[in-house]
Amino acid sequence: MTRASFGLLRTQAFRIVLVYVLLFAFSVSALLFFTYWNTRRTLDAQTDQIIEAEITGLNEQYQRLGIRGLDESVMNRSLHPGQALYILADAQHRVLAGNLDSWPSITADPGNFVEFDYERRLSGIQDTRRARGRLFPLQTSAGDFYLLVAEDVHDRDLTQRMFTTTLPWTVALILVFGLLGGALMSRNMLRRLDSINRTSGEIIAGNLTRRVPLTGAHDEFDLLAENLNRMLDRIERLMKGLREVTDSVAHDLRTPLNRLRQRLEQSQARLNLQGSDASEIERAIAETDQLIATFNALLLIAETDAGAARGTMTPLDLASVAADVCELYEPLAEEKNVSLTLIGSFGASETMIEGNRSLISQALANLVDNAIKYTPPGGRVTVRPGLGFQSVDVSVADSGPGIPPEERPRVIERFVRLEASRNSPGTGLGLSLVAAVAHFHNAQLLLEDNAPGLKATLRFPRPASRLVPGTVPAKAPQIPSRDAAE
Repeated sequence: MTRASFGLLRTQAFRIVLVYVLLFAFSVSALLFFTYWNTRRTLDAQTDQIIEAEITGLNEQYQRLGIRGLDESVMNRSLHPGQALYILADAQHRVLAGNLDSWPSITADPGNFVEFDYERRLSGIQDTRRARGRLFPLQTSAGDFYLLVAEDVHDRDLTQRMFTTTLPWTVALILVFGLLGGALMSRNMLRRLDSINRTSGEIIAGNLTRRVPLTGAHDEFDLLAENLNRMLDRIERLMKGLREVTDSVAHDLRTPLNRLRQRLEQSQARLNLQGSDASEIERAIAETDQLIATFNALLLIAETDAGAARGTMTPLDLASVAADVCELYEPLAEEKNVSLTLIGSFGASETMIEGNRSLISQALANLVDNAIKYTPPGGRVTVRPGLGFQSVDVSVADSGPGIPPEERPRVIERFVRLEASRNSPGTGLGLSLVAAVAHFHNAQLLLEDNAPGLKATLRFPRPASRLVPGTVPAKAPQIPSRDAAE
């Protein structure tokens, strides 16, 4: 046996098939045995009924005519016996009448049914056959006699031999074909599993673009392959995002850190020579704040992607969150001469969702902050919570320059900033954080044209059960600061 064959026999699939084959062989054997037993019992019952009827008729002859009448009746019935066998013998088992040449070897008590072999000539050939009958002793004034009435059951005996011969062969064939089928099935399953293992090995080696091939059979293995491929797509996106974060941090944070170091060195020199310079210190603090905000945003995105805040999901009113965010950003909107409006009035239970209040507040704050930042003076920003067909939505629309349709898929990537926003403060992490929060809540981030401006919509799935009307969810103690919205 080759190593491959030995490995095939050790597979779980082959073991399952082997157990099934053994159970099937046992079931078939039990079914055949029951069929044989029930058939024999039925045939024996029919034979016994015939014998009882014959005995009843002969007994009537014996009661009316005595032993001589019984002798004549046995002789008459022996002329046309069919399957019936008759023999009347004296105490020494000498045959007086019947269609048997000699008294058979019977070892049973009189009155019980017995089976015996007898010799019979058919077509000039002596043949040994099987019979089933009943023996009755007769005591008369002329002496003791024995009456044996039987039926030929040779066909039943042949059927029994056929069953006893067929059953072992049947079980053997079931085992042989079952094991062959199990080997083929195991080989097919191993081929599919080997494909998955090879793909996994290539991915472990570093090729994250490899995917498990599909056969198109739409079976359990294809479903497993699809789920694995989706998982691999997710892992590849996370790894790509990690690499992009690492590269972006290495490039984008090097310049602010260098400027911060130079200004701090200059400030130190001036402090030593001519006293403190508050403006230089303030610029260093601003650069430091920008670095801290960037790191905070990156950490929040990483935690959201990893699902670290999954345990803080609670029922919350999306309209209430929108109102708090608008209240927070009203001073900034007035400073930039931008109209910030909250549209919609809902009950506490109509816009309820399951979510993390802090993350949703941060995401909505990012959208409002971006809308105010890129809306020119005199423009308007509208925040509108609402009910969809199977969702609870909140949209932020502005009258700014908007985002071109071809650039919208890119702006949710980390550290991506369009040319129009290069000169404005920020890190390019605002919409990335919003997209991460939306994915965390199984929600959608939709970027649409507001003609003019941009309309950003967070579409949350409607929860299966709502809070009792009038129940107001507890608010978070603090709305996230504007720093992470950059």
